Amino acid sequence: MSPAAAFRARFLDVLASVYIYNEHRGYTSLDRVLEAARAHCPDDTAFIAAIEKHRADEHKHYRMFRRWFELEGRMPLKVDRTCGHIDHFIQKVFGCTIEELDTQAIVADEREFQKLCRVIMLTEQRGMRQVEVLLENRHVRSNKAMLRIFQVVEVDEPDHWMPYQGWLRAHDCVTAKWRELWADYWIHKSLMLVKMPTLFLRRATPRLSNWPDEDSSVYTTTA
Repeated sequence: MSPAAAFRARFLDVLASVYIYNEHRGYTSLDRVLEAARAHCPDDTAFIAAIEKHRADEHKHYRMFRRWFELEGRMPLKVDRTCGHIDHFIQKVFGCTIEELDTQAIVADEREFQKLCRVIMLTEQRGMRQVEVLLENRHVRSNKAMLRIFQVVEVDEPDHWMPYQGWLRAHDCVTAKWRELWADYWIHKSLMLVKMPTLFLRRATPRLSNWPDEDSSVYTTTA
């Protein structure tokens, strides 16, 4: 394999490993969001349906990346929450991990529910912009299966942030605070300039032994 081909293969391997982590993290975490939304605004059926679609899309994306790895004949690299945008964002804004989020407290406090909507909205807007960049990446475009995955993700992305923005606007809420925008920016820069390059260069990173939808413990330990 030529150096260029080896670089491209490693790039796609790392990229898909990070995405499959984030897609799995996304759809499983949205179970908590659905629980909060159903309790906080049970009569807003359109908003709840939009969150349900968001979760279904995230699960679909996870399955597409899983299928890509299956066709490649290998498992994803074992990444952890250090490569998760939503993990860092929740930690910054709420001061805890996703697992530690107090759903009842979010339901009981309007400001906390608004904050959760903003975090999801900003995370998904960041994701949409990143997909636009990746669709122009020559390594992604060189792999027809990977390109097709990101084309599907691009179509789905608007439905992943617009419902939260719409809910905030309908309730006369702030749609973004400067501290949250700043946190989003620095989390993204950290992932792009530090976390992913480190993963790319660290050849000792092991691969998953089980798929996360079959074994929920695979992402609970540090890579």
